[in-house]
Amino acid sequence: MLVVEDEPLMAEAIRDGLRLEAIAADIAGDGDTALELLSINAYDIAVLDRDIPGPSGDEIAGHIVSSGSGIPILMLTAADRIDDKATGFGLGADDYLTKPFDLQELVLRLRALDRRRAHSRPPVREIAGLRLDPFRREVYRDDRYVALTRKQFAVLEVLMAADGGVVSAEDLLERAWDENADPFTNAVRITVSALRKRLGEPWVIATVPGVGYRIDAEGSGGGD
Repeated sequence: MLVVEDEPLMAEAIRDGLRLEAIAADIAGDGDTALELLSINAYDIAVLDRDIPGPSGDEIAGHIVSSGSGIPILMLTAADRIDDKATGFGLGADDYLTKPFDLQELVLRLRALDRRRAHSRPPVREIAGLRLDPFRREVYRDDRYVALTRKQFAVLEVLMAADGGVVSAEDLLERAWDENADPFTNAVRITVSALRKRLGEPWVIATVPGVGYRIDAEGSGGGD
């Protein structure tokens, strides 16, 4: 999980305590570091202190919610007024724990959030030797782990959800990018090309000229 806490001693105590409970945690001491870690790692839960340097915990929560990752958020803060809590929940927090707190209570709340999320985990998709786990944000091809960027993962997720059907570049742009994406950009073609290379030969993403892209169950896809 990701723990965003700007007090070093507090952060280290939380990490060490979680480690004793067999829970691995990365620590971010400010908002910029938190955003960087979120961009490169897939976390099961985020524990956010609201008052941190750089982008605030509230802004980090907003980023997590808008990303669609579904990561549960536990707000960890000294602000204990009802209106503060209401604001936190309004931002998308799933739970709220005020300082000072007992580490065992934090662990219990984290385990409860993880169980709750397990009941709503999206299904693992498999097609043409590809295995995509949306919950863990992992992709395997023929049991070989494939490291993908966030955008490449999003494109592959849309293609695999089509179950072999053709997905137009316009649909990919709409579903894997945001609403401000330039409709005339060549980002889709570039991303698909890079994704195809990451997945390796034989090419599994086929280009349907003038139409779009699809997952080729025969593993012989090709084109730009």
